[in-house]
Amino acid sequence: MDARERFRAPKDLQLRDADASDKPLRVQSDEPGSVIKQRERDQASEIASDLDDQQTKLYASRNQKLLIILQGTDTSGKDGTIKALFAGMNPMGLNAVGFKAPTEEEKNHDYLWRVHRHAPGNGEIAVWNRSHYEEVLITRVLGMIDAEECERRYAQLRDFERMLAENGTTIMKVFLHISKEEQRERLQARLDDPDKHWKFDPADLEQRKHWDAYQKAYEDAINATNTDAAPWYIVPADSKTHRNLIIATLLRDVFRGMDLQFPKTDPKIGKLKLE
Repeated sequence: MDARERFRAPKDLQLRDADASDKPLRVQSDEPGSVIKQRERDQASEIASDLDDQQTKLYASRNQKLLIILQGTDTSGKDGTIKALFAGMNPMGLNAVGFKAPTEEEKNHDYLWRVHRHAPGNGEIAVWNRSHYEEVLITRVLGMIDAEECERRYAQLRDFERMLAENGTTIMKVFLHISKEEQRERLQARLDDPDKHWKFDPADLEQRKHWDAYQKAYEDAINATNTDAAPWYIVPADSKTHRNLIIATLLRDVFRGMDLQFPKTDPKIGKLKLE
C-alpha cells in the first residue's frame, strides 16, 4: 500500500485511538531490539539516498515545489527528523526553517506573513519545524483566541494551502505523535545529560501541564484542515528509528506522486566533444 494512503489522517481523527508506540513497518523478529533499530536506520538511510536523487530532479527541472510541515508536541522529534533525512540533500535546493515565538516585526503583520516568506520556490524543498499551525494551537490552548476566531483561522489556513497547491506546491503535513510518557522520558533525558541541557526549556514543563488541551487542539486542527490539496499524515513517533523510517517511506511515495523528471535538453549536447 502507498504510504500516503496508509498514514493519511482519518476523517474525525481521535488521537487517543492512535498508538504512538506502533511500528507498522517493522518485520516481526526474535532479534534483539538493538539489531532491529539498526536495520531501521539502514533502511531509512537507503531510502534517503533515493530521496537525494529525487531532490536532484526537482532542483534540475525547476517546475515543482515541495513543502514539508512537521508538527508535534515538544520532544516529538522534529529536529531529529530533519537531521536524519535531509542532511545529505543539496543545500542549494533545501530550506529548513524553525518557527519560534513571533518577533515584533512578525507581530506587526498578519500571522501568515512570516511563513509565506519561506514557502518554497520552483525546484525547492522547504521543511518547516512548526508552522502557521501554531496560530491555532498554542493561541487556542492559552486562550489568546476564542472559538470563533479559531474557526476563522481554520478557513484561512485551508485557503492559504489551497493557493499554494494551485500554484504548483506539493504539501506534506506530518504530525509526529508521541505519548505523554515518552515525552516525560525525553525531557528527563535532557535534564540528566549535561550535554543536552541546551535543549531544555523550562517553558516545556509549563506546556506539558496542558497536554490534554494540546491533544484536543491538534485533533481539531488536523480534522479541520485535512484536505486533498494539503493532507495530514499521522506518524507514530515513540520510536525514533521507526519514525524516521516511516517518514522516509512516506516522502519517497510523495516524490513518486510528483513524477519528477530531468529536464529535456538539446540532443546535440550529448554529441559535443571538447578539445
